[in-house]
Amino acid sequence: MSKLGTLGARLHRGEIGYDFVGKRKIWYGISILITITAILGLTVRGLNMGIEFQGGAVFTTGKTSVSVAQAETYAQEASGHDAVVQKLGNGGLRIQIAGIDTDKSDKIKDELAKDLNVNSEKINADLVGPSWGEQIANKAWEGLAIFMVLVVIYLAIAFEWRMAVAALVALIHDITITVGIYALVGFEVTPGTVIGLLTILGYSLYDTVVVFDSLKEQTKDITKQTRYTYSEIADRSINGTLVRSINTTVVALLPVAGLLFIGGGVLGAGMLNDISLSLFVGLAAGAYSSIFIATPLVADLKEREPQMKALRKRVLAKRAQAAAKGEPLETEVTEVMLDDEPEDDGPLVVGPRNQPASRNRGRGRPSGKRR
Repeated sequence: MSKLGTLGARLHRGEIGYDFVGKRKIWYGISILITITAILGLTVRGLNMGIEFQGGAVFTTGKTSVSVAQAETYAQEASGHDAVVQKLGNGGLRIQIAGIDTDKSDKIKDELAKDLNVNSEKINADLVGPSWGEQIANKAWEGLAIFMVLVVIYLAIAFEWRMAVAALVALIHDITITVGIYALVGFEVTPGTVIGLLTILGYSLYDTVVVFDSLKEQTKDITKQTRYTYSEIADRSINGTLVRSINTTVVALLPVAGLLFIGGGVLGAGMLNDISLSLFVGLAAGAYSSIFIATPLVADLKEREPQMKALRKRVLAKRAQAAAKGEPLETEVTEVMLDDEPEDDGPLVVGPRNQPASRNRGRGRPSGKRR
């Protein structure tokens, strides 16, 4: 068995573990710091909204020898606005100008044709009105709000309201970080960005629900025992699904990283950045929040209940009593280390099998000496 597989099996059996819930203040502090940075980026720099959201025009030209930098200068002089220019595979240019009045598109088109030395009839202009762009932005926010409400309702019914609140906090955490990264990096926000955002929210929710389901199963009749507190069972749930979460996250991040760094960075396919950046940041943030934010927050909320407080007192009292008598604690586990490997206990001792005699043994056989 591989080292990671062995580690996962030992984590699942509870032989080793890491105290995620006990160190929750560290994780909360890291998340607060990252979230504040993202909010500052949104406040200071803002989002680079595409023309689909703020209106504008996209001019597509035929083959031309003009460079991208020169085309950007020509477009800015013709429109008076910043322009985004991309080189197309056929040698043409895609010139995107946001925030312009669509009534001036013909004039801008003629000036571009003159500067780029191409026929104006070979320049295709796609116009997006500001009112339509605002409508698209409002629909995107409405869709996101509806998604959040449905998530809370489902989790409150399937699990409990505390898990619904924790999942909602984790989702808001993921959205804020992803949108903040867009503001800091300056990537354009397009409908593809919104699609990527909704996709990673679904992934983050799925990863969180897996841990919640394990936690729900392990906390049935929790008040009838005195071995574990709720926080300790929450830790066991996280550790039991930890390797699975790492594997699924890495497998999901690899192709997205290919889109972002190779497709968008090396090959220069800028349009891939619209969706790949939101997917990459969101997947990483979702994996982090499902482990370090959602479940520890559930444990925090549950430990405030009178029943859980009473359970904690009973568990600690029993452990103190066992420690006074010198008895070993059944809940003790080894904290996981990077080089933690199971020790070789030597070859198994093979001995006779002790089985109870069967009442049916010997029936139907002829009497006499057995051969």
